[in-house]
Amino acid sequence: MFDFIRNHTRVLFFFLIVLIIPSFVFFGLQGYTTGQGEEAQVVASVGGFDITRAELEAAHRRQIERVRQESPNVDTKTLDTPEMRQETLDGLIRDRVMATAAEKLHLVTTDERMLYVFRRDPQFEFLRNPDGSVNADVLASQGMSSEMFAQRLRQDISANQVLKPIDATAIAPAAAASAALDAFLQQRAVQVQRFEPTAYASQVKPTDAELQAFYKEKEAQFQAPEQVDIEYLVLDVEKLQQSVRVDEEELKKYYTQNEARYTKPEERRASHILIKVDASATPEVRAAAKTKAEALLAEVRKAPQTFADVASKNSDDSGSAANGGDLDFFGKGAMVKPFEEAAFALKPDDISNLVASDFGYHIIKLTSIRGGEKSSFESVRPEIEAALRKQLAQQKYTELAVDFSNVVYEQADSLKPAADKFKLELRTASGMTRNPTPGAAGPLASPKLLDAVFSSDAIRNKRNTEAVETAPTQMVSARVTKHSPAHTKPFEEVRSQVMAAVSEKQAAALASKAGAARLAELKAAPATALDDKEIIISRAKPENLAQKVIDETLRAPAKSLPAVIGVDLGLQGYVVVKVNKVLAADTKPVDVEALRNEYAKAVAAVETLAYYESLKRRFKVERKPAAAAPASAPLN
Repeated sequence: MFDFIRNHTRVLFFFLIVLIIPSFVFFGLQGYTTGQGEEAQVVASVGGFDITRAELEAAHRRQIERVRQESPNVDTKTLDTPEMRQETLDGLIRDRVMATAAEKLHLVTTDERMLYVFRRDPQFEFLRNPDGSVNADVLASQGMSSEMFAQRLRQDISANQVLKPIDATAIAPAAAASAALDAFLQQRAVQVQRFEPTAYASQVKPTDAELQAFYKEKEAQFQAPEQVDIEYLVLDVEKLQQSVRVDEEELKKYYTQNEARYTKPEERRASHILIKVDASATPEVRAAAKTKAEALLAEVRKAPQTFADVASKNSDDSGSAANGGDLDFFGKGAMVKPFEEAAFALKPDDISNLVASDFGYHIIKLTSIRGGEKSSFESVRPEIEAALRKQLAQQKYTELAVDFSNVVYEQADSLKPAADKFKLELRTASGMTRNPTPGAAGPLASPKLLDAVFSSDAIRNKRNTEAVETAPTQMVSARVTKHSPAHTKPFEEVRSQVMAAVSEKQAAALASKAGAARLAELKAAPATALDDKEIIISRAKPENLAQKVIDETLRAPAKSLPAVIGVDLGLQGYVVVKVNKVLAADTKPVDVEALRNEYAKAVAAVETLAYYESLKRRFKVERKPAAAAPASAPLN
């Protein structure tokens, strides 16, 4: 069902609301800059705050690098366009508008709120250590410090508070939703006559002149891309790890220094009785709550086996009271501080004194403890050895990287000196193009390396490329051994492809001509019956008809039936449709409630966008002329 909704979202929105919500990505404002004169050029302003050319260039570079990582085969030249720069600038403007709005609306994100989101949001799981702290190593691998991450997270949470209330409180009127869904799910009884190009293939006999004309007209389709053969060297941590040896004493020392990493976090299971009282309650109310809690404490101290029963009858925590006060297992950081301190100070079956928190008064009974065990050295030795080998290899890589770069640059006529000095294998690759070939992996799929080997100096002078960082701990230098410029393939080489394309085009033209003639016949005599069986179609039940045919059929005026329409599908042929009658909506094959939810989301999206546009006017967003124009230096 939800596949249907996803596949027809655009159609649904056509009947509901025409809307495009651009995707925005949070961009940092640090990075590479262009010339000093261009750096300070203002490309936009928000509430008097300027966004400079340098910031736009840095953000655009980051966007391109992100796309490169997600889609290694993408041609980066298609990303460095005015349209893509405009999207990048839209993102920067949105970030600034959200930050300004959050500040003006006093939407402050506290440290406690930020910590709560970080520890519970699944998207941050890869950044969390077992104890719930931030994994600084993972952040460092992404070029961020803990402080930078905290600042961005705080900004994101505050910005989300600006638009979230609008999205959450949007109302989709039931009458409007019903009218839209009725139109969307409407059915029509039709007869369909298809004119398939394959039926006319035998009538097609392209002449040599037609083939030659097509070949010349579509010359770009028959281009052999520019190619190079290369030899190259790879210096990386993975290779260096194989030669690193780790001392046994170092392994034991590492184990001792990192005992916490090899100790399972302790968790405790407890039950509690809560007598709720608000922190702002009067002294009299608080005193009464405390008296009640003390009486319950005395009762369970006298008969500990009745704790679950007392909790079920008296606890104000409805979530746990149904389970006799049981809170299941929890670790440090999961409960409010007074509760945690008391629970982690108890022994199994102990009952605490009264514990006061912002929720009221708690009586805690510890039921069990798990975790806290430390893995033996022998059991984690392989893991420690791998970590140290990687660490030492990283240090060695850092030491060798500069030297490697210098050698391939200083002895640029050959890679052999560098291969001998660093004991690296001289590898080869042939038929490389400016974009990664299908199935390419590792350095050969790196856009940075491809940019280097296709530079004019590498091709013209056959000199070593500079050492290119193709991965965080990998450097590669290559040398072009053979270059083949881009060229149009000879006609005879592609004759079969040309023949297939021309034949397909001519067969489709014959099908279209026959279909148009049939349409004219039916329009001249609308009462003419078709031999084809009548079928019921709708957007929910397209009956194997192309989307264009469905759209045109449902657009046919319902007031003058029967109606005949023709749909030219190009190379897929021609379709004639006779619309006989309009039927009521059929809700059986769809989840109407899900569609109503989609409608509500569309309404919420429109209201959210409208509010964002009002914020842009309020904070006086101004785009400067030629804001999306490229800087003097290309992004590659």
